[in-house]
Amino acid sequence: TCTLDLTARPDGIEVAVHDPSPHAPRMRTPDLNSGTGGFGWPVVNRLARSTQVTGAPSGGKAVRALLSR
Repeated sequence: TCTLDLTARPDGIEVAVHDPSPHAPRMRTPDLNSGTGGFGWPVVNRLARSTQVTGAPSGGKAVRALLSR
């Protein structure tokens, strides 16, 4: 289970995804054959002005991206 929060900022929109996994996203070569992913984090980093990954007090993590308006 994950949650999505959207927050309007004066200079952009903050997108935050909270999930129970303690593992931070990582850059890796996308898997074009067996469907194990690898596409999402590079796309987020290309579109976002900034990204931040923080641990959550209850475990898991929050991944935040600031997108320009």
